[in-house]
Amino acid sequence: MAGKEGTNIQTRLMEELFKGHFEEEQDITSHEFLVQAGKAAGLGEDFVRTGLNDDKCGREVDEEAQAAARDGVKGVPHFSINTHHKMGGAQDASEWMEVFTAIKEGEGSTQNKTTANQDVDPEAEATFELDNYESDEDARQGIKSSLHSSSDLSAETQALMERLGMSIAGDAATGLNDATDELKIFYCSRTHSQLTQFSNELRRVRLPPVLPPLDSLAGSPPPNRSEGMEEGLKHLTLGSRTSLCINTKVNRLANVTAINEKCLELQQAGTPADHRCPYLPTQDNETLVHDFRDNVLDKVRDIEDLGSLGKKLGICPYYASRPTIRPSEAGQQIVTLPYPLLLQKSARQALDLSLKNHVIIIDEAHNLMDAITGIYSVSISLKQLQASRAQLGVYLQKFRHRLKGKNRVYLAQIMRLVNSLIQFLQSRGTNNSSLEGTVEPSELMASKGADQINLYKLVRYLQVSKLARKVEGYLVHAEEHDQPTTLKAADRSKKASAKETAVPVLTQIQGFLVALMNPSSEGRFFFGNEESGMTLRYMLLDPAHHFREIVEDARAVILAGGTMSPMSDYYDHLFPYLPPTRIQTLSCGHVIPPSNLLAMPINEATSGTEFDFTFEKRNSEAMIRDVGEAILSVIENTPDGVVVFFPSYAYLSRVVSIWRKVPDRSTSDLSLWDRITNTKPTFLEPRATTPNTSDSSNPQNTARSSRPPPADSSSAPDSTLTSYAAAIAANNGKGALLLSVIGGSLSEGINFSDALGRCVIVIGLPFPNPHTAEWKAKAAYVEAKAAARATNPNAQVAHGGKAESMAKGKVAVDPKAASREFYENVCMRAVNQCVGRAIRHKGDYAAILLMDKRYGNPRIREKLPGWIKESLRGPGGVRAAVGALKEFFRGKEEMRD
Repeated sequence: MAGKEGTNIQTRLMEELFKGHFEEEQDITSHEFLVQAGKAAGLGEDFVRTGLNDDKCGREVDEEAQAAARDGVKGVPHFSINTHHKMGGAQDASEWMEVFTAIKEGEGSTQNKTTANQDVDPEAEATFELDNYESDEDARQGIKSSLHSSSDLSAETQALMERLGMSIAGDAATGLNDATDELKIFYCSRTHSQLTQFSNELRRVRLPPVLPPLDSLAGSPPPNRSEGMEEGLKHLTLGSRTSLCINTKVNRLANVTAINEKCLELQQAGTPADHRCPYLPTQDNETLVHDFRDNVLDKVRDIEDLGSLGKKLGICPYYASRPTIRPSEAGQQIVTLPYPLLLQKSARQALDLSLKNHVIIIDEAHNLMDAITGIYSVSISLKQLQASRAQLGVYLQKFRHRLKGKNRVYLAQIMRLVNSLIQFLQSRGTNNSSLEGTVEPSELMASKGADQINLYKLVRYLQVSKLARKVEGYLVHAEEHDQPTTLKAADRSKKASAKETAVPVLTQIQGFLVALMNPSSEGRFFFGNEESGMTLRYMLLDPAHHFREIVEDARAVILAGGTMSPMSDYYDHLFPYLPPTRIQTLSCGHVIPPSNLLAMPINEATSGTEFDFTFEKRNSEAMIRDVGEAILSVIENTPDGVVVFFPSYAYLSRVVSIWRKVPDRSTSDLSLWDRITNTKPTFLEPRATTPNTSDSSNPQNTARSSRPPPADSSSAPDSTLTSYAAAIAANNGKGALLLSVIGGSLSEGINFSDALGRCVIVIGLPFPNPHTAEWKAKAAYVEAKAAARATNPNAQVAHGGKAESMAKGKVAVDPKAASREFYENVCMRAVNQCVGRAIRHKGDYAAILLMDKRYGNPRIREKLPGWIKESLRGPGGVRAAVGALKEFFRGKEEMRD
């Protein structure tokens, strides 16, 4: 119709249609839109409306569409040149030049030549195309794991497990049932180093034989015939790719996500044989997999042993260890594994790990609730969202004409949703009065029609289609083949987000979409301005739901730890659905006699000033000077090593800077820092890049949940610890001083035994900042649960999508009191971890000094471990503490003599 009015008007109308469809996401079938587009192109409104209502015009459009389809036109834009060359989609200038050159040289072929998306290697490019996705029901059948996808275990992993003969559909598919599975003990801890310590202890176990010797059955066993006989202990350790990968091209990468993605990339269909991982289990090396299994079960091996065995046999220990999990293969008695493989449902499903009627032991259980929270929390930055939009744009530019049906629909939905999230963050970033706060999911999806999207179907599509990996793979492929024009739109955004994460940004967004589907009672969404810019975060508030399935499946769950006090949070926030009669606690005293421990709060400096390390008062130079002089007095009267824990890295940095410039009171020639370092060689814990190292007490910083550091942290703290230990060993009792941080890398899992820790000093109380949006949400959550118990102890409460009764026997408490209790418990668990670093065996001895007047508060003292409370003296000043130290260590010296 527009063509009858001239080619210029026709071209302008086409531009309006393109703009409305691809840029503004308008419905170009709407009559109102077509009228406005026609007017913008130069057509009269009445002319357009008449044409739209004319059946003849509609028939002409249908006939033209059918003719185009017969000519091979599958999408727009589509160009036909000299009838012999067809161009589909937006093309690079070089591709147009190739067509024009062919015409000029008189190629003369009558065969249509489709040059759309022609690349250096068309076959390699085809691997990045999306497979047809026409049926949601087919996709539903294809998913065998939870929507909570794991960055560690993927669909590719599950497919490989199937090829190895391993079940991923559960016992129903294999014909096995829980009754045939021998009783196992699953031992879980936070880090592989802790699991290695446990494996070393297992090697010391000597079990008597189950069956007596044959001679004894005959009635007359020869003397000493049964000596040396013992029952073998079957043990299997499971780990991540980071710990088990033996491919040097993969395991040298910077972090966990980069290793996972590279591993999966080397398995993708279409990867050339010479680029695939040579250690991957296949049908050709199935014998090696069996050899690996037999060697693993032959004796107790830790994670490093598995890596060495894999290198020796030339087989990937990460994948080769999977068949060993099956009950029919081994009947292991003990399985050791890190937190994520046990706590994350999708990881258990991918491993086909059944916990039914087995015993679960979780060590370092003071980390458990924070670990669950960390696994199911996710964040996404504005830079990552913008990068994903740019990358999707490049991918669509290249493959749009090949997209059909649901692929086209879901990609449009993803773009709308990403745009909606970007618009929200940009609007908050321009409003300086609200740079941090909570946000409802409906607000995040309020624009671009995102609220009409079915998130469940969209997430399922992302999982099945592997869109994130295909987009990332195409960008890498195009970059390798030097296509700067194609990549120009995504290059800047990709570089901007490179420092934030090595995982494809679309994968990060996929995890955030999963969080959008979580029940509002389980967690909250937050926005804030962080180092990486404006960021959206989802924080899980209720860990009970995700741990409940483990509890209900297992025969018994044992939470173990040396510093789990205070215990009330476990009752209220991890097992709120269980009556107290189902929970048994056992608290053991320390192996040392009370005389081997000196524990004392210090409430007053030598100057007579009270030690008050609240945020408002702790930063004064006078207070910092008093702290330095108190530490100097302690180290002058303590042999060997002294470890001091400060509330945060920021505060430690300020303290050291003040000590360097203030003079020592006893001499004006030296600074306080000089006096300290002259007394004992001094070492500072380096700041680690872990979630729990932020200055949570500073109102200017955003508080984070006190998550445990990752299993494989930086080597810098290890280097500091090695230097500290070497200094103590080399100076014959002079010792050394180590300045550390509560919640830092040296506050957990480190043994400051014997000379490494003759005295531990804790400065202040590491209370989180209660004024941040996250802590306000936590407090509100705790108060709401307490209020529900107080108003109606037998009420049905929403929990994980189900209604359930409050556990009988739970004591109702005032909501504000419950919030205060939770707040104090978080603080004291961190303190108890620090003081637990000293005294590691029955012959050890040490002093523990708690420097803050608030340690005199009965509520705080009551939350200390029982073995410390037994030896805890009354509060006193620095002079009293020094006197007690002299007496304590003099007594130990006399005992050695």
